Amino acid sequence: MSERNPPARSSDTADVIVVGAGPAGSSAACHLATAGLDVLLLEKTSFPREKVCGDGLTPRAVKALTAMGLPVSGGDGGWLLNKGLRIIGGGGRIELDWPDLSAFPGYGTVRTRSDFDQMLARHAEKAGARLLENMTVTGATLDARTGRITGVTARDKDRGGEPRAFAGRVVLACDGNSSRLSVSMGLHKRDDRPLGVAIRTYYRTPRHDDEYLEAWLDLWDGKDLLPGYGWIFGMGDGTSNVGLGLLNTSEAFGHIDYRALLRRWLAGMPAEWGLAEENRTQPVHGAALPMGFNRTPHYTRGLLLAGDAGGMVNPFNGEGIAYAMESGELAARTVVQALGRRTAAGTERVLAGYPAALRQAYGGYYTLGRHFVKMLGYPSFMKFATRHGVKRPYVMRMTMKLLGNLTEPRGGDAVDRVINALSKMTPAA
Repeated sequence: MSERNPPARSSDTADVIVVGAGPAGSSAACHLATAGLDVLLLEKTSFPREKVCGDGLTPRAVKALTAMGLPVSGGDGGWLLNKGLRIIGGGGRIELDWPDLSAFPGYGTVRTRSDFDQMLARHAEKAGARLLENMTVTGATLDARTGRITGVTARDKDRGGEPRAFAGRVVLACDGNSSRLSVSMGLHKRDDRPLGVAIRTYYRTPRHDDEYLEAWLDLWDGKDLLPGYGWIFGMGDGTSNVGLGLLNTSEAFGHIDYRALLRRWLAGMPAEWGLAEENRTQPVHGAALPMGFNRTPHYTRGLLLAGDAGGMVNPFNGEGIAYAMESGELAARTVVQALGRRTAAGTERVLAGYPAALRQAYGGYYTLGRHFVKMLGYPSFMKFATRHGVKRPYVMRMTMKLLGNLTEPRGGDAVDRVINALSKMTPAA
């Protein structure tokens, strides 16, 4: 028996192996299991576990949760619903309700990632997926003749790092920004796609039950306005998630002390909000935001990428959870259809269509986002946009629909039609 690649046990074989039990992996596993496939869901940590995130869920995320059979409701169900977004910047302040659409619900919510991710993973288990925690996937097992992935190798931390081998007909990489599995298959990050960095922490504050998510556009590095925003998202439990996100289009990217920037920004807040060190309840943590399809192709030799592993974060606003769940569902639908074909060639044709389905869903929109991100890298554009945009409600309502990717797919108002037309005419990412 080779320690690097021991033979798979019968219990370690499945139709589909999903690596990573975050929103993308748990969504995919849930939809796959609901369709009747045997699914192994491998998670490197154990639940509950932390993840750097703003914890804010837009109407897109609420819709994706409903599709998984997890309806979002207020009250004592652990959800704090919100009406929309409050934007502050350039001397202006505006509250924008989420648009009222047939395609998306008119509300968002918040939930801590430690609780949220655990809830999704347990829901996938209830649907029939077999969840194995503390299972660190170390690489892919390949067919020596075809180079096709036939499973993964892993180390079982619950058994002192014992090597394990898992075999499956198809494998999904949902293992986050670094995606060790994707790298083992030769899929590396693309330098021509945007990248963000976010840091966040929590504070005890009387603003914990705010009905709006709050975004501040005034992040300054000396004399320059930075491409990004700060946020204050009330959690409803006595605390607020407070953080900031920046794009790599600024010359200052990589040279900024993000924690110092957070302290400077919060120093300007009213004292009665309580956003001071003595009220901080959690450490300050940071993470990268892989945007606009920054790892491709999204399918190769039996492996599909979803969520952060495939760079699914929205370049316009840094939102990742909704796109992780949506891409997980899309990957699952593709696999279900593929494994239903009667021949290996038929299965491969369906799987090979996954990248095209992603491009159709997000490609033009993400290309627009890449252009938008480049413009934000110019401090003069940021100053102009914040100074003149925030004070104009019509402009901001249109901007909210664009940045949030919240439009009616057919019909809708003039703004919906313009945004949809631009996304369709723009070359796919």
